[in-house]
Amino acid sequence: MRAMLGGVTATATLPRDAPAASPEAPLLSVRGLTLHIPVPPHTLRAVDGISFDLRRGETLGLVGESGSGKTLTAMAVMRLLEPPLSDLPRGKVLLEGRDLMRLSETEMSTLRGRALSMIFQEPMTSLNPVMTVGRQIAEPVVRHLGLSARQAAARAEEMLRLVGIPDPPRVARAYPHLLSGGMRQRAMIAIALACRPSLLIADEPTTALDVTVQAQILDLLAGLQREMGSAVLLITHDLAVIAETAHRVAVMYAGRIVEEAPVGSLFAAPRHPYTRGLLASIPLIARERPETLPEIPGMVPGPGDRPAGCAFAPRCGRALPRCAQDVPPFAPLAPGHHAACWNPCDG
Repeated sequence: MRAMLGGVTATATLPRDAPAASPEAPLLSVRGLTLHIPVPPHTLRAVDGISFDLRRGETLGLVGESGSGKTLTAMAVMRLLEPPLSDLPRGKVLLEGRDLMRLSETEMSTLRGRALSMIFQEPMTSLNPVMTVGRQIAEPVVRHLGLSARQAAARAEEMLRLVGIPDPPRVARAYPHLLSGGMRQRAMIAIALACRPSLLIADEPTTALDVTVQAQILDLLAGLQREMGSAVLLITHDLAVIAETAHRVAVMYAGRIVEEAPVGSLFAAPRHPYTRGLLASIPLIARERPETLPEIPGMVPGPGDRPAGCAFAPRCGRALPRCAQDVPPFAPLAPGHHAACWNPCDG
């Protein structure tokens, strides 16, 4: 595989040691994932019974405004929530048929980095400031693959070369604060992919990066995914990123998935009023009067202030009386296209 980033072309080959999975069966199957946090006198419904599937080689974009529950969903899947939140998630998270929610922390620690891995939002706070970059890449390789220290160091340099970082031996000896934001993000990707996980969760992987570096990082992730055949759960609030990189997209609002469809179908004919509002609010160069940019009225309800029926009903121009009373089911509207709405938009 060849990676071109920042004028540097790198050629490297990832070790082919990941187990094969049936292309028909979902690699990841999430069913009824719920995270309700008791904060008397309220219960914060941060994640409210979401379900989705993800197959090997596929990218599912999870999109929504801040506070919609995207990152908490990822942390629950990875079992990385800190106590007391760590005991609260309910539902099933099946990775190749194995329910992660039923595993002990010891069992989960053997899977993180090996079977599933995560790229976090902010690499400066996620990387260890007192460990060299090379050592941070080598640690999971030693732990999960049993390589010697010398072999792990060679793998670390190989991964740095693969993600397009020039002079891998020098960067492997460097500490995170010596690297630029884009270089730190690439180092995070190298750590996440060092053991060839079958599932990669990328949480806002281009946050705080300039537009050019964003494009480079997204191209890099897409190329590595094609090379490895991994499944990617891409979490972002940026619909443009989803349009360029995802195969399917799930739209979250107030802790629930309100619409899911192939990317082309969703952008061409969004059926949920919230999704339609999000797409309509994207600035377009062709708009003659940008001051008339449409907006969704009102505010996203907090996790402790969710209405009884559809959470979007107070902001929705298509709301019916039942929308304020009954939660709409997540129902099929077209092949592969589902939405939770009592009065969906025309296709």
